[in-house]
Amino acid sequence: MPEQDIPVIDIKSLYGSDKAAIENTAALIGEACRGIGFFYIKGHALSLVDIDALFSTSHDFFALPEMVKKQVEISPKTGNRGYVPMRGEALDPSKPADLKEAYNIGLELAVDDPELMAGARFRALNLWPEHPGFRQAMLTYFDTALDIGRRLHVAFATDLGLKADHFEDKLDRPLATLRLLHYPPQPDAVEDGQMGAGAHTDYGCVTLLLTDEVGGLEVRTRSGDWVKAPYIPGAFVCNIGDCLMRWTNDTYMSTPHRVVSPAGRERYSIAFFLDPNPEAIIECLPTCSGPENPARYAPIRGDDYLESRLNPTYKASGLS
Repeated sequence: MPEQDIPVIDIKSLYGSDKAAIENTAALIGEACRGIGFFYIKGHALSLVDIDALFSTSHDFFALPEMVKKQVEISPKTGNRGYVPMRGEALDPSKPADLKEAYNIGLELAVDDPELMAGARFRALNLWPEHPGFRQAMLTYFDTALDIGRRLHVAFATDLGLKADHFEDKLDRPLATLRLLHYPPQPDAVEDGQMGAGAHTDYGCVTLLLTDEVGGLEVRTRSGDWVKAPYIPGAFVCNIGDCLMRWTNDTYMSTPHRVVSPAGRERYSIAFFLDPNPEAIIECLPTCSGPENPARYAPIRGDDYLESRLNPTYKASGLS
């Protein structure tokens, strides 16, 4: 399978105040979002040492006995938080359940948080395994990834001709999910169409993905070909999700992708999915429509949209 160049973009300008440099970075990101929908980023605030430590913590968690992991298992009552067992979801609902296990972490909330007390959808306490250092490591990374995601939205806004802070008040209490993923070695016998993660587009605004050197991520080009996304040490793989595509009236395009786990090798990855605040209204941005390009989608709340996308994924595997 061929490898297509997915652009590698240095985002260090997004940590500064040089307007021209920010506009240049934003233009590169915007070009990728209008094109293949994927791009790598470097020049961010996470070091290789930090990344290695995260993967080590993830390895340790998935190595725990199944009975320990199931003590923090996800359910309809846990607000999309907790452990997702092997074959616990089907990202492509038309195919057999995925050959992976996962662990989901959301925005950390106090026990007396008003939204939590009111029973708001997707607002729940995180489930934490009894594993030394796990909680603090994951919360620190959650904050780092959220900061990077918000800086990327400065670039999106700049590229789209909006004020740089346009998305800030829509991402200050986001429905974001940090997801640890483990793909065991693929078994000799699999069901027809079954893979590590079935073909899908992501639901939210942007995804920040860290992968190990094993590979397996494949991206579908606009022409319909599947190409490999090579591993680049220290770089995030980023892609546009359907929510941002909807917000931009298809100016930015989400891209189907999948995970085909290499035979005989296990794979780990760490994904951060940035969805907007639950009350954020996802409606056509003012610079993304015109007389010959009317709004394609009706306005919808962030939590309503997320629910509409999550339900089919878990229903296909019986967890909903």
